[in-house]
Parts: sequence; C-alpha cells; structure tokens
Amino acid sequence: MAPATGGRPEGVGARIHLLRVLRDYSLRDLAHRSHVSKSMLSDVERGERQPSEQVIAALAKALGVSVPVIHGQPYIEQLRQDQLDQLIAPLSSALDDWDIPPAGDVPPPRPTSEMQATARHIYRLRSTGEFGALAKMLPGALAEVSHAVLDAPTAADREVACWLQSEAALGAFSVAYKLGYLDLARLALARMATAAVQSGDPRQVAVERLKRAQLSAHGPAIEMGLRLVNRALADLDDDGTPPTRAVRGGLMLKGVQLYALSGKGDDSDTWLDEAQGLARELGETGHYGMVFGPTNVWQHGVAAAGDRDEHGLALARAANVHLPEGYSPLRAGQFLMDRARSQALTAQPEEALESLQAARQVTPQQTRYHPTMRETVGTLLRARRASRELREFALWSGV
Repeated sequence: MAPATGGRPEGVGARIHLLRVLRDYSLRDLAHRSHVSKSMLSDVERGERQPSEQVIAALAKALGVSVPVIHGQPYIEQLRQDQLDQLIAPLSSALDDWDIPPAGDVPPPRPTSEMQATARHIYRLRSTGEFGALAKMLPGALAEVSHAVLDAPTAADREVACWLQSEAALGAFSVAYKLGYLDLARLALARMATAAVQSGDPRQVAVERLKRAQLSAHGPAIEMGLRLVNRALADLDDDGTPPTRAVRGGLMLKGVQLYALSGKGDDSDTWLDEAQGLARELGETGHYGMVFGPTNVWQHGVAAAGDRDEHGLALARAANVHLPEGYSPLRAGQFLMDRARSQALTAQPEEALESLQAARQVTPQQTRYHPTMRETVGTLLRARRASRELREFALWSGV
C-alpha cells in the first residue's frame, strides 16, 4: 500500500484498497469487475504503479464511486446532493481576487461597525458548523473587506480592515477544510497569513499558524506542524489576558494531537498536562474560536489516545467528559465521533453507532463530511453484518 501517516492511508492506491475492502471485494473480484489485471491492481494498491486515468475510471465504475473519490475528494457526491459543490467556485474566485481593486460601480465598503457585525456572524456560522450558509455569504464578505483594506484612509483603519479580512479568510478555511478541499484551505490560510501580519494582532498570526499545523496532520508533514506550533508559542508572549492564554492553550492542544499522531505518546501526555493546568486557571472560554477550557482539554485527551490506538484509555477519558450546556456544537460533534471510533475498535458496535447518530444530530454537516466518521463506519461495516440502522447511516454518509 501507499505510505501512511499516523495509520491513515494516503494516495490513489490506498483509496482503491480501502474502497475494495469496504465493498468486500477480493483482488480477483475487483479485477474481474473492472477488467483490470489482478497483478496490475495489486501493484496499484501497494503504490508501486501509477494507474492511468482510463484504469482509474474503470476501477471507479466497478467500485460504484466517481473518479474524484479515487483522486481524494471523497465527498463529491454528498456535496452535490447538499448543493454545496456549486458554492466552492465563487469562494475560490473571491480568494483569487484578494488584492485586486473592484471593477465598475461597486459601492464603497459599509461602516466598520457593520462589517464587524458580519465578522461576528461568520464566527457564529463557523462555530455551529453551518458550512452551506457560511459558504454563501463569504464571497461577498471577502470582497468587501478586501475593498476596505485597499481604500483604508489611515494606518489604523487598515489594521482594523486587515483584522476583518483575516477573520473572513479563516471562515473560508473552515468551509474548505471541513468539506475536504484541502488545496483551497491552504489558499485561504495563505491569504489569512498576509492579513494577520498587517492586523496588528499577534493572536491572529498565531491562529493562522495553528490552522496551518492542523493541515500538516493530513500528510507526511507532522514534524513541520510541530515546528509551527512551537514557533507560534514562542512568538505569542503570555501577556496574562484570557484571549492570549486561550490561543496559547489551543496551540498546546494542537501539539497534543500532532505528538500523538507521530507516535510520541509521552510528549503528547506532557503537553496535555500543561494544557490542563492552563484550562483550570481559565475555565471555559471561546476567544478566537479556540473553545479552550477543561472540557476541550479532556476531549483532546480522548482523541490523542485514539490516535495512538489506545482505545481503552480513550474511552476511560471519555467517561470524564461532560459537555456543558451551550457548548460548541462542533466540539461536541467531534467528541462524539472520537468516542465512536474507540467504541468501534473495542467491539462495541451498538454504542459506536449511537455516538455517530448523536454526532449527526448535533452537527449534521460536520459529521457527514468528517474523515473520522467515515473511518468508523468502515470499521463497523467490515466487522459484522450491517444492521438496518448502520446501512441507513452509511447510505446517508456516502461510505
């Protein structure tokens, strides 16, 4: 198979292998269905041979998926069903037009107070996982704040406009990342990095680095992600204020995740202990979207143990997680999916499906497009004869 990072397969061959296993096809079965030789198929799955587009098309047809799924966009059919795919092109264009003056009789940007209200709305949609509504409003918001940056009359006005621009770019990253468009997510972060530096707010710079480190968990660049986290912590002085300390706490939790994914369990636990100490001092917070506090620290402990395949420890930690009223739906949904993964891998299929159903209830769009959900559903489908409820959930999720 193609190389894997943190136990997660990467590449066309690995995706073909996973889809074949999910369909319960042997190599011979898929070779017969696709009219591709068994030896070629074996080489492709191991990453020793790059298939032609014709071979990929034949395999996609035999596996009952579209070609983009083979290439790594696993949500394309669900995106079409939810009418979200058509929102990606305008968002991409808005990021491309980032620093280009508007053409024609474009009205001037609204007063700063109104653009700040829009930024708060972007944050609310991002924090509740309403990615469709967020994707619809972002192109206009990005265009307006970019116009405001270009037309800012003073340096102080420009800093405010750049701060708003950074927030809008972070919203674009959230949409692209959650829906699986990682190249677009990287572009959004590149735009955010430009704006954050000019915003006069070092916390925005740190948040951009945290999100860039988050992307490193999806490939062979975990060490680079850890360097980013450490650099961000070194550059963001602890000034004692809750917003700064919440951002620093979020960086620590990203370190917990990345150390776990890289197999450095002792380092992961050390950072977890440090984050727990900070969380006890701060309590539950929501500054800069970090949702940092005791609950989120416990959640990261659950996820980190699962990432290290210590699923008994993950479930023991999960038993200590009590989601407070009004808690972030995104974080609640993430916790439920992390718990489901460990339940599925400790032979608790009914409990795992219950956790997935609860995640679907809390944040349907995040759950539908989340790789942990897909990984867990695949585990449940491979482990036993699928119940009606599991088949219905798999059909809804597109697995």
